[in-house]
Amino acid sequence: MKNLIVFLPVLFFASIANAQVKAANDAALHAMKPVYTVPYEPMQKEDIKKVLDKVFNYLDAVTPAQMVNKKTNEIVTDVSKIDSNTTLQQGDFRITSYEWGVTYAALLWAGENTGDKKYTSYVKDRFDFFAKWIPAVKKLKASGAYKDNNYPLHQPIDPKALDDAGAVCAAMIKATTAGVNNNLRPQIDVYSDWVAKKEYRLPDGTLARNRPQKNTLWLDDMYMGIPTLAQMGKLTGDKKYFDDAVNQIKLYSQRMFIKEKGVYMHGWVESMETHPEFKWARANGWALLATVELLDVLPEDHPGREFVLQQLKAHVKGLAGYQSASGFWHQLLDREDSYLETSATAIYSYCIAHACNRGWLNPVTYAPMAMLAWNAVATKVNDKGQVEGTCVGTGMAFDPAFYYHRPVNVFAAHGYGPLILAGAEMYKLVEKNKFKMNDSALQWEE
Repeated sequence: MKNLIVFLPVLFFASIANAQVKAANDAALHAMKPVYTVPYEPMQKEDIKKVLDKVFNYLDAVTPAQMVNKKTNEIVTDVSKIDSNTTLQQGDFRITSYEWGVTYAALLWAGENTGDKKYTSYVKDRFDFFAKWIPAVKKLKASGAYKDNNYPLHQPIDPKALDDAGAVCAAMIKATTAGVNNNLRPQIDVYSDWVAKKEYRLPDGTLARNRPQKNTLWLDDMYMGIPTLAQMGKLTGDKKYFDDAVNQIKLYSQRMFIKEKGVYMHGWVESMETHPEFKWARANGWALLATVELLDVLPEDHPGREFVLQQLKAHVKGLAGYQSASGFWHQLLDREDSYLETSATAIYSYCIAHACNRGWLNPVTYAPMAMLAWNAVATKVNDKGQVEGTCVGTGMAFDPAFYYHRPVNVFAAHGYGPLILAGAEMYKLVEKNKFKMNDSALQWEE
């Protein structure tokens, strides 16, 4: 008994010591730094700006706004010297394309949010270039100097599809209303006339195409059409443009939004009884971006505003469930064996951050998701300033192999505007200094 009395205190103090060691080990384990595949922390605005500058410097160097003589390679600066040998100087990207319409709008936004005038000047210079040369080419074309449609600046002169008109038109209107350019109205009228009056529509007014099947809706066309309609409403004050834009959101959503999934299918064909539901990431990005663009200018008292806002919230909630652990979204949103795609992730980052900045979404819920997405896409900017991991141009298909195997390439222009938009919006978001790390988790502090 005496030995037992001596032994019990030893056991008691030993158990306390073991508990203290275990507690210390638990604390150490809790503090262990996880190995994340992308940076998991708030990126400071100075670091965001470095990414933007790297991309901008590359684009500025490889997208000249210049006319040259294709036979002599001499630069042509005088519009009176134009002839059938005068053409656009070739760069890495087409400066009249819809992808570059996104880029122009993005650079305007970057200039506004960061205060760096070089972004704005890029847009002004190229739009001034268009305003100078488009009338000269038109005049030469009217004279019969060109024997076919292979002439410079043919997209803005004679648009044939939403892709030719919508995105650049919206950017031009933004440049005009911001006072960056004051000479674009003739071209804005050409573009907007195509979108509002000439693009093929279904009998109920839905913007549509006749490929790959008759009476087909491409989700992409929400972006190719709605921002122009929205911006024309702002520019002219004519309510018909806002009404048309809201109606497009309703018509596309009724046919293509999968409510139980919270995302859109890529294509819809009128003649189909069953529509293959391929949830292509970038097309969902275009739809989300169109929704955000409309909300930016739609009057608060417009009767359709509440529907558009609720559609935005439903879409973002759906997308939230598909974000991967690396911050990216997959090429096909609901198929985790499809590759992680940069341009869609950048669009989502921008739209979610923008909606948080505007007060449309709760930043406590969604701002960390946007920051994680931005951190992810920032890792795709290489040393040259090129954006990697972007899916090339993509039509519509009815089988998974098509989407799974679309190539990615640094010359896929679709990645640049979205990345600049995302960086510019995240720059604005972090200026509020509301991000913090709490218990090792990225959080937004109210």
